[in-house]
Amino acid sequence: MTSPTDHLSTTHTTPPSSPDPSQRKQDGSLGPDAGTARRRGLRRLRTVIPAVLVLALLAYLPYLPVDLPGILPGRVNGPGSMQLLATCLVVGGVALSYDVLFGRTGLLSFGHALFVAAGSYLLTVSVSEWSMPLPLALLAALGLSTVLALVVGAIALRVGGIAFAMVTLAFAQAASIVVLRNPGGVTGGEEGRTLDRDALPDLLVGVANAPYRYWLALAFVVVAWVTVTLVVRSHAGHAMAAVRENEQRAAVLGFGTYRVKLLAFVLGSALGSLGGIVHALVLGGSSPHLTTSEFTLSLLVMVVLGGAGSRWGALLGGVLYTYADARLVEVSSAPILASLPQVVRQVLSQPLFILGAFFVVVVYFAPSGLTGLGGRLVRRTGSR
Repeated sequence: MTSPTDHLSTTHTTPPSSPDPSQRKQDGSLGPDAGTARRRGLRRLRTVIPAVLVLALLAYLPYLPVDLPGILPGRVNGPGSMQLLATCLVVGGVALSYDVLFGRTGLLSFGHALFVAAGSYLLTVSVSEWSMPLPLALLAALGLSTVLALVVGAIALRVGGIAFAMVTLAFAQAASIVVLRNPGGVTGGEEGRTLDRDALPDLLVGVANAPYRYWLALAFVVVAWVTVTLVVRSHAGHAMAAVRENEQRAAVLGFGTYRVKLLAFVLGSALGSLGGIVHALVLGGSSPHLTTSEFTLSLLVMVVLGGAGSRWGALLGGVLYTYADARLVEVSSAPILASLPQVVRQVLSQPLFILGAFFVVVVYFAPSGLTGLGGRLVRRTGSR
């Protein structure tokens, strides 16, 4: 006679082992790893394809002899339109560099203009005052600006929050005072400093060569875009996102938050300095406006307007803000507005007022910016 325990021992069977994931699909269908890789590839294609199409369209604009009355000053490939579009692209790239600090890492800096101006003025002074060859001047301007960013960041990041913003503002204001006082006649004071045309390539000089300056600005945007994309997808980008969401939790998890913030500060400032260099080449010199805190606040408005933490958002906000700031002055003096009341015409003659009102509306109805609003509309349309 067998006992109950003997019966259980004879009837118990071990559960079958789970199949190997690599052998789970023998019929040619995708396993879980392959499916994940495919989804990642599709997501990358959805990011790369629109960027390539936009880049191709922008690169073709100098070949487009089309008039857009009220939108651009003359033909699309005219000198005035090319110069305006080049300026918009440069400022859009600089806004993308500021988004590395504010949108990606959560660093509210009021001194980003310092590094944009450093790149611009160092290039101009190196070429026009010190008679450096252009390639050497480019390397010197970018290298010295990066070292300056490393020093300022190492000091300013010892504090956080509003104190960090005030320290960066103090550095930027000090640089602005130095530029305006024109020590030794180097910076040009309030009038700025022009580039020595003899030291520049012929393709970057003259009204007829405006398309080449436009392509230079477009190349800078591509460099900034690719750099930010690679950083965002790297371990450093994930660490920046962790610091932005919760710095204390990131420190508990083992992230060196000070090093992460310093890396973001130096990277964003170096890209901003490169933007200042391209800005000087496109406009033919350096302007003291780049040293003001107003320029940094404009960058903040651009990033928030387009969508903080979004590459498309920062670029779109910078381009739209610069375009509106340049064109609203001409639109306000258009003959079609002469019949409006004087109060309305006075309001429309102030571009900053219009931009400020538009910024308030966007922040109120679309806190995630224009790109966030567009994404929500696309998702709603797709769900319907």
